Amino acid sequence: MSAAPVLVTGLPRSGTSWAGKMLAAGGGLVYVNEPLNPQHPPGRCPGVLAAEVTHRFQYICDDNDEVWLPAFRDTVALRYRWGAELRANHRPYDLARLLRYGTAFACGRLTGRRALLDDPFAVLSAGWFARRLGCRVIALVREPVSFVASWQRLGWRADLRDLLDQPLLVRDHPELAALDPATDRLAAIAALWRVTRTILAGTPGILVVPYESLAADPLTGFRELYDHAGLPWTPAAARRIHRACTGPSSAGGAFRWSGLSRTAYRRMDSRQALATATRGLSQEDAARVRALTA
Repeated sequence: MSAAPVLVTGLPRSGTSWAGKMLAAGGGLVYVNEPLNPQHPPGRCPGVLAAEVTHRFQYICDDNDEVWLPAFRDTVALRYRWGAELRANHRPYDLARLLRYGTAFACGRLTGRRALLDDPFAVLSAGWFARRLGCRVIALVREPVSFVASWQRLGWRADLRDLLDQPLLVRDHPELAALDPATDRLAAIAALWRVTRTILAGTPGILVVPYESLAADPLTGFRELYDHAGLPWTPAAARRIHRACTGPSSAGGAFRWSGLSRTAYRRMDSRQALATATRGLSQEDAARVRALTA
């Protein structure tokens, strides 16, 4: 069994929460929800990550990791910063979350479990996580029409300035300079998908997994991901994944609370979900997305 931490990433609405929860179902990982999310919760929790997030899709590389490297070394080693968290966040909800994460980190260290970071906001830094932290990185990529349809249903917008305002990101990926932050909503979402897919395809040390292939055959797909992550595939893990991926979908819309964490994970029939993935997007818009992401 590997001792490496695991990062599950990919753009939001690509199945990262689902994949992260299924990998944690085997019992060998401590699930850490979106430490790079710029919103609180789940982000801006210095007990989990002692570094200040300044952008959505924060870009971390060798030239700016003097803060990020020690902070994430603590996170993947499951060293919780109780004092820093208490000073920053002290509402009743925050205190309950402090106890949950602090206890989970401590128990994880004592029992030899590894950290699993579920973080779509780490997608542009996936190579750094693999190279500098030794993470087993799994990056999920969704078919572009389904991806755009999901964002449209939620009313989400892609602000391309999140990328353009990071000089080191543009330096390392000069193709981003052609992005137009004033473009319309559909084209901006498609552009975010396109540039992210291009960056992932050119990044060594990560496993890029199509969401659709995982959803079509979850038991086979997750068994392969367990092997990649160095996790034992047990009958208990197989049963939990089978129940979570083949039963009726749980209520609650796109997001639900699981304990003290709000994630996009919910029980579903993953094969059936594929059949309705493009709902809400007209044929004309679907054709436009295909052209923009070709």
